[in-house]
Amino acid sequence: MAINEALIKDDLYEAVNGDWIKTATIPDDKPATGGFNDLVDEIDQQLMGDFDTLKEHAETESAPMQEFLKYYRLALDFDRRDREQTTPLKQVLAPLTAMTSYADFQKNWADWLISGMPSPLGFDIDADMKNAQINALFIAAPKLILPDKTYYAEGNPQADQLLKLFAAMMKKLLLALDYDEIAAQRLIDQALAFDRLLVPHVKSAEESADYSKMYNPQTFAEFTAHSQQLDLGAVVESLVGAQPEKLIIMEPKFLDAFDDIMSDEHFDDFKGWMIVKTVYGLSSYLTDELRIVSGEYSRALSGSKAAKKRPKFAYYLAMGMFGQVVGDYYGRKYFGETAKADVHHMVEKMISVYQHRLANNTWLSQATRDKAILKLNKLGIQVGYPDDLDPLYRKLHVDPTQSLLANAISLTRVATEDMFSKWNQPVDRNRWEMSAATVNAYYHPFKNIIVFPAAILQAPFYSLKQSSSQNYGGIGAVIAHEISHAFDNNGALFDEYGNLNNWWTDEDSQQFKQLAAKMIGEFDGLEFAGQKVNGKLTVSENIADGGGLSCALEAAKSEEDVDIRAFFVNWATIWRMKATTQYMQLLLSIDVHAPAKLRANVQVQNLADFYTTFGIQSGDSMYLAPEDRVNIW
Repeated sequence: MAINEALIKDDLYEAVNGDWIKTATIPDDKPATGGFNDLVDEIDQQLMGDFDTLKEHAETESAPMQEFLKYYRLALDFDRRDREQTTPLKQVLAPLTAMTSYADFQKNWADWLISGMPSPLGFDIDADMKNAQINALFIAAPKLILPDKTYYAEGNPQADQLLKLFAAMMKKLLLALDYDEIAAQRLIDQALAFDRLLVPHVKSAEESADYSKMYNPQTFAEFTAHSQQLDLGAVVESLVGAQPEKLIIMEPKFLDAFDDIMSDEHFDDFKGWMIVKTVYGLSSYLTDELRIVSGEYSRALSGSKAAKKRPKFAYYLAMGMFGQVVGDYYGRKYFGETAKADVHHMVEKMISVYQHRLANNTWLSQATRDKAILKLNKLGIQVGYPDDLDPLYRKLHVDPTQSLLANAISLTRVATEDMFSKWNQPVDRNRWEMSAATVNAYYHPFKNIIVFPAAILQAPFYSLKQSSSQNYGGIGAVIAHEISHAFDNNGALFDEYGNLNNWWTDEDSQQFKQLAAKMIGEFDGLEFAGQKVNGKLTVSENIADGGGLSCALEAAKSEEDVDIRAFFVNWATIWRMKATTQYMQLLLSIDVHAPAKLRANVQVQNLADFYTTFGIQSGDSMYLAPEDRVNIW
């Protein structure tokens, strides 16, 4: 890999990735290419090749894999979809079309919700944030049509254009379902009107990024009192089989407005919204022509030039339902127990480095340091793939005599019922929420666990062919990033058991808030893709990046073959990305991560070793005055 040495002092990211950026091509069916995306493409091709062979003799595979392969075959049968045309979706729409009142909706609400249909309230099961050993019921607001409520602000130039694109796409889909021009336009107008009713009362991405604000417990009586129009208690009892003593309201402002939104005068708009959202969500299961049409809006949002080719779309659709089955296959075949043990050891080493750093922290009191180390010692580690496949996947059964859409709804019902069955049950800390075939990693604050799927544990992140410093600049920084989430502005609110519980002294808490404010300031307002970074939206990920990079650097320096230059070069390499302008602007609005280029460049400016390694001096573009550097963990 050619590195432009002369450019390092001005732009590390461009110096490392510039030649690659000049020649890299964004696939027509994607909005971006680069480190993460390239690994995804490689794994997709690898697994699609395997499954195309396996589906011809599926009887030799495990029962869950057989069901996945049946579903994959159905998804690939575009000839059958063309024969069935729109009949499968018309059957789903019939009871919606027949709905004439909220009473009609009430009768079907729980059943439709379990089937994955649109709902004026979202229901989810997760660990109770104040009692993280038990699963609680969470209540959320529905999603808007535009990506974020900030898009609806007066003067936003994208809103009108995007809504027109959405309306044009929906017109094509509704006409294909045999609605006439007038009826189709009326439904679209109603859906957009109802969507507008939601906007003032839902959270923006920035507001949603503060986890503590999602914990608003209410009693069953308090919750059900929010609607005179609908029996909220009845739908809850249908979902979990009881009246919970407590429900967690994620967006109380929305719930306060719920009765006004669901008033009689808005029923027609609500019905139109239900029909339009259902058609939008399910049209991709129909003919190939309608599959492509139904992606026009999302492609406009991301800047992708074309729909996915049929085989890849079918694979993504099937994996979406059977992700853990695919992950189990990938992890065991391409990762294995040896690599799993090796990376687990690496994670433990990073935790020990972090522990040492916490023990020697200069701005925390002894009491807070001790609690932080306790939390670190209780941190759960999941690497590669789960030891055991989630029992859910033995409940999923595909019926090849039924349409793809009918199977999708049937499988969704089983998965949703399985989720609700976990209400008021002990939290399974070992349960994975991400397929092992996913190029990503995560920290779960309610469970205090870090998870590293097999798919991310390869070059340029990790490889036995890379030096230790390269690996620390790659997967080491990723591992320490996830550890740092336990101590970012969100994670720091939760204790060693995942409970929302203040374990800080007042003085330490105030000091941390001041440091977090400095991290907000370091990124806030930075120019990118014709817009500006929102420092508040991205602060938790930036804190985790800073802590991760600093901790990984310390680990790299402990090795005999330390090469600090290689460490920083691989750090810049893993963030290489070439994306459409639309996609970069979309991410700036809704993504809690800063743009990849800024993640690479800004964080290194906070570390003294970067300056000594590359001879960065005052006057160089990569120089940041010592008093402006942010070091938290």
